Amino acid sequence: MPVVTDARFSGVSTGACIGHVGPEALAGGPVGKLVDGDIIEITIDRASLEGRVDLVADDAAQVLASRPMHPGLRAHAKLPDDTRLWAALQQASGGTWGGCVYDVDRIIEVVAAGVEALGRGERKQ
Repeated sequence: MPVVTDARFSGVSTGACIGHVGPEALAGGPVGKLVDGDIIEITIDRASLEGRVDLVADDAAQVLASRPMHPGLRAHAKLPDDTRLWAALQQASGGTWGGCVYDVDRIIEVVAAGVEALGRGERKQ
């Protein structure tokens, strides 16, 4: 039984198990755009230990790009600051759905643009 989650699952799992640990939905990733009834395909290569989770639809990338985020999606009031920061860094650099690699240059560019937009020298107290 596959479970697609952003890290919230419990119980005992046996066999092939996929758990995605990352605030992907909070960062604007595709998991936050899935809806009830979507069909997904899970592929696991046991030799390379690589896997994929794909939406099964004609032009799936276009479908996900055109969908809004799930309307009930929001950060929990007690979400730790480090998780919120992790989500922001993913959102700025392409996210786990882009290959789990932070694009440091992109993060610096986004932060610099934000500093410029908010005005230099002003800091939140």
